[in-house]
Amino acid sequence: MERSHALLSEMTRYPLEECGEGLASIPEAVERAGVEMTFSETKLADRFDRIYFIREQLIESLIAIGHDMNERGWVMRIEEGFRTRRMQTALAIQSNAFDRIVASCVWECGGERPPLDLVQRRSMVLIAQFPLTGTHLCGAAVDISVFRRDDGVELDRGGGYLTMDERTPMLSPFVADEHLRNRQVITEVMEARGFMHYPGEFWHYNSGDVLDQIRRETSQPGRYGPVDWDPATNRVTAFEDPHTSLVDNEMIARELDRAMKARQEN
Repeated sequence: MERSHALLSEMTRYPLEECGEGLASIPEAVERAGVEMTFSETKLADRFDRIYFIREQLIESLIAIGHDMNERGWVMRIEEGFRTRRMQTALAIQSNAFDRIVASCVWECGGERPPLDLVQRRSMVLIAQFPLTGTHLCGAAVDISVFRRDDGVELDRGGGYLTMDERTPMLSPFVADEHLRNRQVITEVMEARGFMHYPGEFWHYNSGDVLDQIRRETSQPGRYGPVDWDPATNRVTAFEDPHTSLVDNEMIARELDRAMKARQEN
């Protein structure tokens, strides 16, 4: 987790040159290509419909990944695509996700109340409070799960999507070897088509943004930054200040108090 925090901190110092490319519908591309792929039907933060769109030039690679997985006998489920500013802000303080982060921090602290600084660092890694580190805001990322085609059983990666505890990092030492192998093989399929893994979450892959350029050591600026998107015109507008946190420290402190009170009551 600390290594992931350092990586995200590096992102805030890395150059970005937003290209202005629009978004494309993943489900429509899947239907045209005849790929077997599914999409989560849950709501983000319990109230937002998920937006299964990604930058236009990433669609071809994503469809190719779907083909590759089908040939292996797998079906990829897209759990998450583009997020709006409002969605990302809500997720940062959404009680279910935040409470899981607090529970993980309590575990790290041996059952004691975690310091605010630790909760802030873990939240940055798992929820992306800063727009520049939120690659879903860039339209450059997908969260995925993978299932076997023959019986619909999920490939076990040592936890399901949105597991937020010691098992969450891609190379977590708290999962079995077979689960690490599943993570590795899925990552090989994704990265062969240009979607790099995020070390802090075993389900997250991205391409073309600042995180991707850092991970591949290209020395090139990120092409995709956090944007506001107009679905009617497919125009994107870059955030004026992608370095400003979507939630302030006081809000995180209040949420920590609430989460700890709820733990005591339960």
